[in-house]
Amino acid sequence: MVMFDKNRRHNRGKFGDRPKGLSEPQRTVPFGVQRIPEAEKEGRTLRHFNTVANKYDFMNTLLSFGIHYLWKRTAVEMMDLKIGDKVIDVCGGTGDLAVLADRCVDVSGKVIIYDINRQMMQAGRTKRIRPYKNKRIEFVQGNAELISFPNEIFDAAMVGFGIRNLTHMDAGFTEMHRILKTGGKMMCLEFSKPTAPVFRRLYDFYSFYVMPLLGELFVGSREAYTLLPESIRMFPMPEELTALLKKIGFRKVTHRNLTNGIAVVHVAEKA
Repeated sequence: MVMFDKNRRHNRGKFGDRPKGLSEPQRTVPFGVQRIPEAEKEGRTLRHFNTVANKYDFMNTLLSFGIHYLWKRTAVEMMDLKIGDKVIDVCGGTGDLAVLADRCVDVSGKVIIYDINRQMMQAGRTKRIRPYKNKRIEFVQGNAELISFPNEIFDAAMVGFGIRNLTHMDAGFTEMHRILKTGGKMMCLEFSKPTAPVFRRLYDFYSFYVMPLLGELFVGSREAYTLLPESIRMFPMPEELTALLKKIGFRKVTHRNLTNGIAVVHVAEKA
């Protein structure tokens, strides 16, 4: 597994630095419904996924009644990948999307799973279906806000159920835009809010009461599966995310609701 230099940083705030002697006000960012110091977000997110890594795939299947496999297949199909494409799976975790993409790009293509959490990637290596043996799928550990690849080398970049966990979501999308070739495809699969009011109320009850209980029973952590629905509620609605992607520089931004809006796929192209 390739390791990433975490000391790499963007040059932010070069202009307008505060005069010496004045303390910088502490920035806060969302962590579920909480606001926490910006500097703590990455560490707390790492600890969260370390807690759930070994049961991550099992819990996804249990909590979604297996529907997440259909969502992922639909999302990858919408990218219209070609044989020979080079694809990066940002926040790729245990690699479900990467496995599907690998089948599309065939032996002449390449898929890279890129994730900051080593335990999540290690959990993905134990799956029975192992395209990793053919050497087309590689694992790289690194921060999605500071992707350790040069500009314009990927034909496609995808992220599934991971972008909302970044400290700065816009930075993650900006990095995906940077590493894509002109005309390259970006796909984001993420949870959202059901569109039908009655269904939304049922889903809220399931999310805030049943999911934490199942998390406590099967993973030993109610907190981990309380954070999940909270972070979903804080995520932008499809129209808001479309506006953000256009602002970053993507074009032809489209989205598709899945299962009454529980999940949404956004697909866009680098101008």
